[in-house]
Amino acid sequence: MIKELQLRISLKEEERSDILVQKASHILDIDKEDITGVKVLRKSIDARKPKIIFNYKVAVYIREVLPKTSEYQFDYKDVSKAKPIHIIGFGPAGMYAALRCIELGFKPIVLERGKNVKDRRRDLRAINQDHFVNEDSNYCFGEGGAGTYSDGKLYTRSLKRGDVRRIFENLVFHGATDQILVDAHPHIGTNKLPKVVQNIRETILKYGGEIHFETRVTDFIIKNNKIQAIQLNNSDDMPANRVILATGHSARDIFYLLHKKEIALEAKSFAMGVRVEHPQHIIDAIQYHCSGERHELLPAASYSLVQQVNERGVYSFCMCPGGFIVPAATANGEVVVNGMSPSKRNNLFANSGIVVEIDVHRDLPKYEQFGALKGLEYQKNLERMAYTAGGRSQVAPAQRLTDFVEGRLSPDLNPTSYQPGLNSAPLHSLLPKLIGSRLRKGFEAFGQKMKGYYTAEANIVGVESRTSSPVCIPRNAQLEHPQIKGLFPCGEGGGYAGGIVSAAMDGERCAEAAIKDL
Repeated sequence: MIKELQLRISLKEEERSDILVQKASHILDIDKEDITGVKVLRKSIDARKPKIIFNYKVAVYIREVLPKTSEYQFDYKDVSKAKPIHIIGFGPAGMYAALRCIELGFKPIVLERGKNVKDRRRDLRAINQDHFVNEDSNYCFGEGGAGTYSDGKLYTRSLKRGDVRRIFENLVFHGATDQILVDAHPHIGTNKLPKVVQNIRETILKYGGEIHFETRVTDFIIKNNKIQAIQLNNSDDMPANRVILATGHSARDIFYLLHKKEIALEAKSFAMGVRVEHPQHIIDAIQYHCSGERHELLPAASYSLVQQVNERGVYSFCMCPGGFIVPAATANGEVVVNGMSPSKRNNLFANSGIVVEIDVHRDLPKYEQFGALKGLEYQKNLERMAYTAGGRSQVAPAQRLTDFVEGRLSPDLNPTSYQPGLNSAPLHSLLPKLIGSRLRKGFEAFGQKMKGYYTAEANIVGVESRTSSPVCIPRNAQLEHPQIKGLFPCGEGGGYAGGIVSAAMDGERCAEAAIKDL
């Protein structure tokens, strides 16, 4: 017999290793010896009140053996001689598109402009230490995409787009901890993601797929509005009739290429702002109502904030407790910041993007000349401003949070996790009014919602500009571009995802669409 229960466990009770069995036996009024196992289905922390509660959803096995294998099975086939599906980009969307192709009996041929995870690390070191950006290998481009060197956050609201559990189970199958199947806000950690990504690559190759690194697409050969071939940076043309375009939100060269070829694009609303970085102990104290160090059973505290300011949302994005701020530029001459966390989230700082909604149809009248690329051009100008304000390197412009809100230059800055370093700059006057004025009011409101958040001990760091794609590549109900037959825009780069999980689900859907009628 199996019984599902909701259990509420206090912090003191959580210290006991047998507490779930104890609680279950009491609620079910049965002997502990009759419980053969307790499987945790869901776990979350309720810290809204000083008495912190762990909420568990569990399956209690009564005189019945716990299953040792997952109900999910991945039927990978030998596709070495099967019909090909070409996939451009090897981020979450491209990886899951490739895996799904193999399950469905088709051969994925993946073209990735960047390097594998091991070789990619050298280029990340060059950004942090030498301030040099390899435009094909950086925090955005390379095996696993931007997700590889991020927190590995797996929380998604896209529950209607596909089977979220299946995405998680596949990550576990490839080496992620099964804790992601349980946590309400799961994450893998930037120290563990590269191995998971490498395992996915090995599965694709094992079953006959192909992955070509350092292979950038430079043109599409199109005849009669149908994909015929892909031109590569080595000048070779690769015949192709089904192409999944999963290049990510930062592959600007692809947007420019499509625009030049008069292939339909659409401007898309997005968000930009800054990273705010607090000492982690401040966020812990606010969220856990504690002084001093948090309890050892509590993870580094996070937060989620939103405020409407002058008809635009100001909100936290990609919050990284116990994490680092990293340089996420994809070209020299720009500064972009993002956040990441290791699996233990044990760094001394907490950082989060704080961004403002940009309505491309109302907010950018001076950029109308760029048509569908107006949001992209606005984004680029902000990143160039940050490059100049930082000192024309990967040093980022920064300001104490209170100085930013009160409109004064910071004479000095707080310690930071951002390796290239910070330069004090008047971001309150450098940011466009559209963004800066709303951020200032937003921070004041956040200080009211979280007492202690608004503090001179926090820095804001510019700019957080790559929250999502400022361009949408349209597609029809069959997930195919309405103008170009055989082209399937996919994931964040197409404007159809906003994170690892939603991109992975979209990759699977595009694979299923691309194989039809083949």
